[in-house]
Amino acid sequence: QIMEIDELRKLYLEKSKHSNYQILSNRLSQIINIDKMLIKSRYESERLEYILKNVDVKSKKVLDIGGNTGFFTFELIENGAESVHYYEGNYAHAEFVKGAAEILKVEDKIEITNDYFLFEENLDRKYDLVLLLNVLHHIGDDYGDKELLMGKAKENIIKQLNSLAKIAGTLVFQMGFNWKGNIQQCLFENGTKEEMISFIKEGTKDYWRILKIGIAELKNGTIEYCDLSKENICRWDHLGEFLNRPIFIMESLIF
Repeated sequence: QIMEIDELRKLYLEKSKHSNYQILSNRLSQIINIDKMLIKSRYESERLEYILKNVDVKSKKVLDIGGNTGFFTFELIENGAESVHYYEGNYAHAEFVKGAAEILKVEDKIEITNDYFLFEENLDRKYDLVLLLNVLHHIGDDYGDKELLMGKAKENIIKQLNSLAKIAGTLVFQMGFNWKGNIQQCLFENGTKEEMISFIKEGTKDYWRILKIGIAELKNGTIEYCDLSKENICRWDHLGEFLNRPIFIMESLIF
């Protein structure tokens, strides 16, 4: 029994900390009337464009960790990925993706796990590509040990990133500057891209080679992710915290 469109819309709108957090994938937005839906875009299309420009997704097996309402999952299938294993701890989001996959007739290409991905423990399968977008700064909050202190959280972020090198040929990674999304708890003293990039480079150098770093730039009123440069590495407060988060494209050294 395929889910009704209204039921799908209801699931999408179900309130949670991360609801209405992603736009709908292209084909889905043509089916579900989103005019009446309040969606806070996180520049999904712009990020997708940068990813597709730099990563060949055709015929790839993908793992999407913290897939939210499935924008990247569905778009990668549209762009030729062989399969996506979608991992998401939020029940409403996972149900939404299940219903949407049926409506889009791609349910045979998407495996849904409604659970939090437990890095060191979930390493029994290999993937060509793993997406880990804006998940790790929620450690000790949405998932993991609630008693963690920030120093320990940063250690765990590196550990979790490095653990993925065993199961992923390529990793597309992004994280926030503020631990648990709390502006009082910035993970880096000055909150700069440079600090984050050094932290990731240094911490992962034995496990990952960083191929590309994408930085959001404002060009003629629109956002575009461009390769890291001397100009765009500086912190741009006027763009807000989210657009200061670099996109790392990394290749495993131990896969």
